[in-house]
Amino acid sequence: MDTRIDQPAATADTSEELYQRLIMERARQPLHAGVLDLADRAADGNNPFCGDRVHVTLGLSPEGGVARALHRTRGCAICAASADLMAETVEGLDEAAIRSLFERFDVMLRDGPGESPDALGLLSAFENLHEYRSRIRCATLPWTALLDALKSERTV
Repeated sequence: MDTRIDQPAATADTSEELYQRLIMERARQPLHAGVLDLADRAADGNNPFCGDRVHVTLGLSPEGGVARALHRTRGCAICAASADLMAETVEGLDEAAIRSLFERFDVMLRDGPGESPDALGLLSAFENLHEYRSRIRCATLPWTALLDALKSERTV
């Protein structure tokens, strides 16, 4: 006796599956990995508990916004993907906009999705991370390095 329930032959990927795929793709083949040779700002992030390490370099526009952001990340897939998506997302933003974006990202990581699904763009890929509290630091480490770089006065 066949007790299977009929299901469509092909099903569309759920948003969670698409997000997981995006995280794995960006971890394996980041689009914004590297170090700017003529960086205006740089900072490092380090999580001694898991070994994640991030180095962020920024090129600033004449107005003081981020013209270019690159990262060098050694860590888990969540940390690497977060660094890459962060670098992509902050280009063209000024410090106030970046801080606001990080605050909204941090709330989503801790509380789950609350805003409209597209409010954080590709960063929404991490919306289910609130279910894995120990991994939140993996996603925020690159942002900590970015914010440190923005408030530093050092040039590279």
